[in-house]
Amino acid sequence: MAKPRKPRTLAPDPSVAAARLPWHPPAPPVPTAVLISLAALLVRVLVSVGPYSGQGAAPKFGDYEAQRHWMELTLHLTPSDWYRNTSDNDLAYWGLDYPPLSAYQSLLHGRIINASLPEAVALRSSRGYESMESKLLMRWTVLSSDLLVFFPAALWFVWAYMKVGIGISGEERREGWMWLLAMVLISPCLVLIDHGHFQYNCISLGLTLGATAGVLSRNELVAAALFTLAINHKQMSLYFAPAFFSHLLGKCLKRKHPIVEVTKLAFVVLGTFALVWWPFLHSYEAALQVISRLAPFERGIYEDYVANFWCSTSVIIKWKKLFAIKPLKLMSLSATILAFLPSFVQQVKSPSNLGFLYSLMNSSFSFYLFSYQVHEKSILLPLLPASLLALEEPRMYGWFVYFALFSMYPLICRDQLLLQYIAVLGLFFLIHYSPGGSYGKRSNMSCRAKLVLSLPFLCSLLLHITYLQIEPPNRYPFLFDALIMFVCFSQFVILALYTNYKQWMLDTHSRSIGVKKDL
Repeated sequence: MAKPRKPRTLAPDPSVAAARLPWHPPAPPVPTAVLISLAALLVRVLVSVGPYSGQGAAPKFGDYEAQRHWMELTLHLTPSDWYRNTSDNDLAYWGLDYPPLSAYQSLLHGRIINASLPEAVALRSSRGYESMESKLLMRWTVLSSDLLVFFPAALWFVWAYMKVGIGISGEERREGWMWLLAMVLISPCLVLIDHGHFQYNCISLGLTLGATAGVLSRNELVAAALFTLAINHKQMSLYFAPAFFSHLLGKCLKRKHPIVEVTKLAFVVLGTFALVWWPFLHSYEAALQVISRLAPFERGIYEDYVANFWCSTSVIIKWKKLFAIKPLKLMSLSATILAFLPSFVQQVKSPSNLGFLYSLMNSSFSFYLFSYQVHEKSILLPLLPASLLALEEPRMYGWFVYFALFSMYPLICRDQLLLQYIAVLGLFFLIHYSPGGSYGKRSNMSCRAKLVLSLPFLCSLLLHITYLQIEPPNRYPFLFDALIMFVCFSQFVILALYTNYKQWMLDTHSRSIGVKKDL
């Protein structure tokens, strides 16, 4: 008797293969969210094994030493001396220049490190202290901050985004939320700056992200408190202030008792400020001393080669030589207000959830491009709302991430984090363009558009190699830094114009927040 023939094994259907990816159904939501969070945590741990800012670079080292020094100061000095020049606090050596909540964070981490390695935060004698044990402890403080603040905020935002169903169909709501979570958590620039270069942006950005989730879930008072805390952790969070103010004001004006609604928000904001600033409110001089440290105008309108308007145009117009600090401050303020004003007006007139996310990006982009004393790391601020728009604007987000990371390429090279740069960027795009992700659903693009976009991309690839392999002319030692700045600035301007246009083109009648719905 002939044996029965075995059925032929066919190649798996692409849709079935895609379903095996974490962000594609029928993956169980909670285990998959945990899996993505663990993967994001693993990426951070692997990056943190590498070098950090200023490693072994005496006498001032870098941002790692600045954060360690602030732990030393807050641990051993009273709050009245944290922002004041004294014999124990030389402001010329990494003086504390962030708001009080950042100082409290330094105090908490200083106490943790002091419990196991007191010599790492000893007053005066610990300057430039570097050891493998102190590096592990310092890295742990950033990882724990990320896990306690940014990760929960990201999960809350994705839940609120999907519950509201912003700008997406029912199918995308079912399929896209895990991909969105991966995009928010595995953010190459944030990972490299916080866990490579060494900073705590995860706290202020996490508080802002939580405030955004609060707005989407209609917990406006919680959102106001969280965003106030973000401002009190890093003053750069003010980049988002016009978006929060215009959106919440627009919603209040559409309710039955607008004055009452605005008063409640004002009470929460002022109360939160009072709690954070309480140790410095005993005298006008003490409060003024803190404020003076938060606005270092004497540094000039820009420092390094940051891809914003003032630095990019300084090749033609020597802003620092032609104008004093006072007129430059006025010019910068005026340009910034004019840049975010269209987005601001749109949200006051027609507040909507999707419009709010666009407004967050447009507002922060305005500050990045035109405000006073911007650092290259400030690109993290517009990157946050861009990640929140990843489902709505997947192509825009991928393009922005690439050039944002490229704008920090000289900084990454100085920190000797090139391997981490390549690995994290590669991982990001592997996920971004993966089967079952959300990019392929909106990838229609004409050949002409692809050709135009390929030009800056090819320039960036060439500059990546040139920066490492070729010495610049002696007459122009920062030639390649400037070329990188020009390429990135051109892309940022295009992206800012695009997102402003998209915000104003929203169908405000169908997506605006109804009065009865909010009551």
